[in-house]
Amino acid sequence: MTLSMLSTLHPPIVWRHFATLCHIPRPSKEEAQLRDHLIDWAQQQGLTYEVDAVGNLLLRKPASPGCESAPGVVLQGHLDMVCQKNEGVDHDFSRDPIQAVIQDGWLRSPGTTLGADNGIGVALALAALEDRHLQHGPLEVLLTVDEEAGMGGAHGLQADWLRGQLMLNLDTEEWGEFYMGCAGGLDVDISRTCSPEVLTEHGALHLEVRLSGLRGGHSGVNIHEERGNAIKLLSRVLVHACREHPQLRLVSCRGGTARNALPREATAQLVCTGANPQDCMAQVGASLKRWEQQLQDELRGVDDHLQLRGVVTPCPPGPLQVLPRTEQAIWLDTLHAAPHGVFRMSQDVAGVVETSNNVGMLHLTPQGGDVNFMVRSLRDSGAQALADQICSLWRLSGTPARQHGHYPGWAPNPGSRLLKVCQDVYAREFGATSHVQVIHAGLECGLIGAKYPEMDMVSFGPTIRGAHAPGEGVDIASVDRCWQLLRAILTTLAQPDH
Repeated sequence: MTLSMLSTLHPPIVWRHFATLCHIPRPSKEEAQLRDHLIDWAQQQGLTYEVDAVGNLLLRKPASPGCESAPGVVLQGHLDMVCQKNEGVDHDFSRDPIQAVIQDGWLRSPGTTLGADNGIGVALALAALEDRHLQHGPLEVLLTVDEEAGMGGAHGLQADWLRGQLMLNLDTEEWGEFYMGCAGGLDVDISRTCSPEVLTEHGALHLEVRLSGLRGGHSGVNIHEERGNAIKLLSRVLVHACREHPQLRLVSCRGGTARNALPREATAQLVCTGANPQDCMAQVGASLKRWEQQLQDELRGVDDHLQLRGVVTPCPPGPLQVLPRTEQAIWLDTLHAAPHGVFRMSQDVAGVVETSNNVGMLHLTPQGGDVNFMVRSLRDSGAQALADQICSLWRLSGTPARQHGHYPGWAPNPGSRLLKVCQDVYAREFGATSHVQVIHAGLECGLIGAKYPEMDMVSFGPTIRGAHAPGEGVDIASVDRCWQLLRAILTTLAQPDH
């Protein structure tokens, strides 16, 4: 879909900005091109702007005439997007525009992530700055960087920058719901090195085992759905295969491409040595077929397209590097034992995950490897306890672990004045009752709230499905409703009695 076609959707003022975000690449830590474009746009609009030391962009628009005494409002979103693509898709997220299509009322990107998370929120905020007919008080738009790769922008946000007392975060994904709390979390990075073992046997066979076809998704929002994790599933298969067939030696293993996305694919390279490697490979091939059927049965209705394939080829002549047997056992057994998924449900908020973990990225070679765990919790103590447990597991093998990137949760404030305004405006505009939720995902509200403790915050957004996975889509009609709601909230807050 061309940019001009996107701008024909309603409301055009929002979709034009989203078209720009689709056109300009914006992986985490590579937001400079987009930020520079928005600065040029802001100057053309007569807006003031500032960029802080970590690259966050703050745009300011004076209040409408007669609304100067209204409380200042901050609209907040993040510039970067999660970059995921299906196997075989030729797309460079650092260079190529996002290709979007309309399907049954949804805007989707079939082979890659769309970037509706958080591009739609950014587009809504920019539209509010551009709208000459919107009545509002003092308006600020805070666009952070590096949200998806560790919330670096929010971590580096200075404490005396924002002037507004109210903040509308536009980074949630279910229309009709207002969010007033979110999980915090931290990362655990494991790194282990070794000297490879060198094999010189002739006649060895090479085996590539690939697990693919999983849905993936957001490691917080989708964690309770029990979707498959390719790293965990492949580790499970390899543990059993290497025990049953000691001739198998692990060369490498890789899975996942983003810490906050459920891994959809994982691949292992192995060699089979010793006598009769052909017989061994035949047995392994039959075992992989049984494993595929078993995993498909276990994930039926959740991940219906799992595939487990093994491809056998002759090893090239010359020495072969593999992981030493002790290292192979440490990596496979510990990955198999490592926690993944829901760890504890909240006892305070019914139906909400309290603590979880995602095994997000693995890169293993004959020289050692790295694996990342992303821990989330509504309780800081819960996140710390689970992170400590992961570290303790790896410590049994003498493997160092690093905890880093902690960000606080956003504690719910049921007495929020801003929440009451949002709910009243929603009921007035749409004749329906909204819902208040707490989300098991990391919003920047926790970090911003820690630096601006008096800030009253609420989050909302359109309906987005499949965030952080190829095929991500946004419901087009819900974007229109979000724009209507945002305009009505800003106009209401600008009135003297608010």
